[in-house]
Amino acid sequence: MTINEQPATSTTDLPPAADRLTRAQRHAFWGSFGGWAMDGFNWTIFGLVLAPTMADLLPRVGIADTPDNVGWYGQISAALFLLGWGCSFIWGPIADRFGRKPAMMVSILMYAVFTALAGTATNLWEWNAFRFLAAIGVGGEWAMAGTLLAEVMPERARIRFGGLMHSAAYFGVLLVAAVYLLFGSTLGWRGMFFLGGIPALAVFLIRRTTPEPERWKERAAERAHRSFWQPVREVLSTQYRARTIGNLVLLVVCVIGLWAGSTYVPTAMNNLSKDAGYGHTTTVRLAGLSTMTVAAFTILGCFCVPRLAGRLGRRRTLAALFALMALGTVGAYGLAYPLHSIGLTFAFLPVLGLGGASFAVFTIWLPEQYPTRMRATAFAFTTTFSRWFAAAGTFLIGYGIHATGSLTLPLSLTAVVFVVGMALVPLAPETRGEALPD
Repeated sequence: MTINEQPATSTTDLPPAADRLTRAQRHAFWGSFGGWAMDGFNWTIFGLVLAPTMADLLPRVGIADTPDNVGWYGQISAALFLLGWGCSFIWGPIADRFGRKPAMMVSILMYAVFTALAGTATNLWEWNAFRFLAAIGVGGEWAMAGTLLAEVMPERARIRFGGLMHSAAYFGVLLVAAVYLLFGSTLGWRGMFFLGGIPALAVFLIRRTTPEPERWKERAAERAHRSFWQPVREVLSTQYRARTIGNLVLLVVCVIGLWAGSTYVPTAMNNLSKDAGYGHTTTVRLAGLSTMTVAAFTILGCFCVPRLAGRLGRRRTLAALFALMALGTVGAYGLAYPLHSIGLTFAFLPVLGLGGASFAVFTIWLPEQYPTRMRATAFAFTTTFSRWFAAAGTFLIGYGIHATGSLTLPLSLTAVVFVVGMALVPLAPETRGEALPD
């Protein structure tokens, strides 16, 4: 693939940034951090309580609550969630036209409301409908927060705070796992979804404190003469098409890994706990602890990504994280799960967690590849449409679980996806040492 975009100015040509962030920059960081943390809180609820939700809702539509049925219908639900996430592409053109902050606020409001409504579902199809609609809001938050923060931060601090911001989602994962660990058996799956409505309250705080990037505001006159869909046409123009498709493919690899690997950790732990003869309370706690373990190590990985991306480059860092995901997936599902070993499963969860920081590379990398006039659209286009392609992959994984009656082979084979991803990484542009383009 040929990349025609001219290189951005090197960061070495820029004056040193101030040692301290301004008040507006601090508010931008915490607004982006908080919105992305709440996003992680909400998307994790669906995976964390998948098994008890299916146990309640499957019999209501005449389907037995067996491990293979939970895997099959759970993966269909995950595919629907990813399809909804793909629809959230619309937030990109909205943000490029009307502002990063309003798009971020409305996306938060949407996922909060529909996550809470999932707790009211009386059958499987209602629950899937609410999950689909929640996903449209969930999918917009990463692109909005990542774009806003990249444009507000001083150049020298941008990469570091980009990595820190991406860790927010996993703080949200950690928080919801802790809630489930301590109160899950009392709250039940419905109570967990009701908690997902809390982020709606944060919209008022974000509206009051988070600034709109000056880069975006300075282009008001330019936007007045551009159509709403112009950024979409530019993202797919001859100049940017190759890098857009390359980013899309690499994100498909990341998404399949997340949904086949990390998202199925609590379900796998739930099955292992039942096989070991543990009671409901212990099973819930082990599922929560497994999710917390993955999240804690993903946070650690996100903290490391800015330094690694600065030393090794964006491409080599991503390839290394793909390798960790392949190793963790084979170890957790191909080795530990068929041995019915809870201890060995926990030994591989840190590897899965560290590899999951691959998404943090894109929080830094994507804004560096596109100018301000189309940045949010490009970010949203690649991070959301990748979910549509990944949905097909997760559907096949679900079919494999249903056909084999086990998580082992279908989930282990996703390691092949990461190997392919490692081979495709060189197709993307390396932007190490380049400033954010105007």
